[in-house]
Amino acid sequence: MPSASVLEQKKQVVAQIADRISNSVAGVVVEFKGITVADDTAMRKELREAGVEYTVVKNTLLNLAIKDTSLESMNTVLEGTTAIATSKEDYVAAARILNNYADKIESFNLKSGYLDGEVISLDKLKELATLPSREVLLSMVANVFSAPIASFARAVQAIADKNGEGAEEAPAEA
Repeated sequence: MPSASVLEQKKQVVAQIADRISNSVAGVVVEFKGITVADDTAMRKELREAGVEYTVVKNTLLNLAIKDTSLESMNTVLEGTTAIATSKEDYVAAARILNNYADKIESFNLKSGYLDGEVISLDKLKELATLPSREVLLSMVANVFSAPIASFARAVQAIADKNGEGAEEAPAEA
């Protein structure tokens, strides 16, 4: 039987994981076996730069953290080596980065994921991973909104240039 201090430490870890999950907008659970130290270091750096928190967790502790929540159905994938990546703001960063590594490393796999406290299928998780980043999406929207304005400005400029040329030529002929 574990000592009281060990049990208390495990309760704190479970509470931290549960809090982290509840305060995130998205998360991805992966099987991280087969990744080299160099790849793991690069992946963790990329995740950190994207504002994603990534940690290796014990299946039993993660299972306790999601127990009696809307994410409880994820417990079916909690076997083998498990890590969880959570993001407080970006819905796609964790899925995109981890899916890139899953594509490169055969034994590194996505297990499950969630958005806004709801478990999503592995297919939806992979679709989410193919979405561009928030910044790219915002620039695409900005381009869509600015295109008609830019076209209008060019048309007005062309009319002004045409009228300007005609006005200069008329006095010269007189």
